[in-house]
Amino acid sequence: SGSMRPAQVGFPIFSTRCGPGHDIIASMKMSDAIAVLDALAQESRLEIFRYLIQLGTPGASAGRIGDHLQVHAATLSFHLSALRHAGLVLSRRESRSIIYTAHFARMNDLLSYLLQNCCRGDPRPAAACAPEHHAAS
Repeated sequence: SGSMRPAQVGFPIFSTRCGPGHDIIASMKMSDAIAVLDALAQESRLEIFRYLIQLGTPGASAGRIGDHLQVHAATLSFHLSALRHAGLVLSRRESRSIIYTAHFARMNDLLSYLLQNCCRGDPRPAAACAPEHHAAS
């Protein structure tokens, strides 16, 4: 909906707190995680979401997203709708345009849910949970 505002990106990304009294891990249920993963389990939607993450909170209009990813307007509308339904994308009106942004809090909810029991619940950052960086060959 046009009244939704993009979430502020909090660091560290895997924080389990998102403001006073809000525990991210407790807020996501398995059914929520399945809905989010299902929405991302399609190549175009994953590309759209990753592009919106790259853009950050400024986001982009559907036209800019479609031009960048070479996706037709009707197809893009379908995918944006699926991502919004899963709570991964927010929209806001700016003048005559609708601007889409990644819903960073929802992304953090999913990551926290997936890593909830990582390293036996040790709250310290663990090497096993950190992404691996491979040198280009």
